[in-house]
Amino acid sequence: MEELLASAEALIAIRSTADRPGDLHRALGLALDLVGPGFDVRRFESHGKPSALITHPDRPGRPRVILNGHLDVVPGAPEQFRARREGDRLYGRGTHDMKVAALVLATVFRELAGELPYPIALQLVTDEEVGGFDGTGHQVAQGVRGDFVIIGEQSGLRVVTESKGLVQARLIASGQAAHAAYPWLGANALLSVITAINRLLDRYPAPAGEAWTTTVNVARIETGNEAVNQVPADATAWLDIRYPPEDAGLTGRSPAEIAERLGAIAGPGVEVVVDAVGTPHRADPETAQVRALRAAVQAAGHPGSLLRKHGAADSRFYFPLGIGAVIFGPTGDGQHGPDEYLEISSLRPYHEALSRFLTSHP
Repeated sequence: MEELLASAEALIAIRSTADRPGDLHRALGLALDLVGPGFDVRRFESHGKPSALITHPDRPGRPRVILNGHLDVVPGAPEQFRARREGDRLYGRGTHDMKVAALVLATVFRELAGELPYPIALQLVTDEEVGGFDGTGHQVAQGVRGDFVIIGEQSGLRVVTESKGLVQARLIASGQAAHAAYPWLGANALLSVITAINRLLDRYPAPAGEAWTTTVNVARIETGNEAVNQVPADATAWLDIRYPPEDAGLTGRSPAEIAERLGAIAGPGVEVVVDAVGTPHRADPETAQVRALRAAVQAAGHPGSLLRKHGAADSRFYFPLGIGAVIFGPTGDGQHGPDEYLEISSLRPYHEALSRFLTSHP
């Protein structure tokens, strides 16, 4: 455990954010060093984002199980990249989401890949926090496949069989500049965007509490106008939309179809541009793999209960291919926040459950 935590503290110190390609390579290198020699490492890179697929040379063929972890993090304050322990908690950026879990996956792979009677793979990526398209998505596009995938995202030792899809979109409006004292001579693009936002929020209201429904987050509104006494002639709003598999208006739709649907809701006067679409994910909880994983968690002393996640994860790249994927990770809280932490005591049962699952995998 101390060896693992020492590696975790070193990994947390690496500012592996999307805008620091050198640190993305460093983070991947540290994880590969933990795996050690004697394995086949297939390296990938897309748009400056490195990733790797590690297998055992004596176990060729399609992996029965892929262990997937991401090593990138969202930005944080400098002090968040200095790990600190307080009792059972390890604080720092990436402790819970999900550098430490990735190191546990790497450790389990190192210990078992050559011992199991079937092939497994370790998939390490560095772009999950910015969409996953250049990591897991790129590897899948290059032909990487497996029979079952475990994504090591945080889950509190529960098994996530459903997660929401993701749409990132922009609302763009053009208007007519004018002096603010004579607004009737212009057309305020900001007001057009705000009206469209309100229509979307009327259709997808923010729930008062946790709800398995489609949500719209207005992340940013910008205009090129810098003068207070001028009617803005342009405006853009950035939206982050999360939707469950049950939302037939978004699930399975192309970017063009989603843009058309959002445009119909937003009304005239704005253009909708869809920048990214991530499908939702669902795994059948009655499959032999999911049942075996839940049994392994129970044998490690935890309930093995099922969970839905509102956030998107790289499992969505496997769902359209008919490949079963679940999210299973250790316990903690505060991901993406100033007090992100991991519960150190959850690492041993996490390791045990993964090992039990792999050694008893049907």
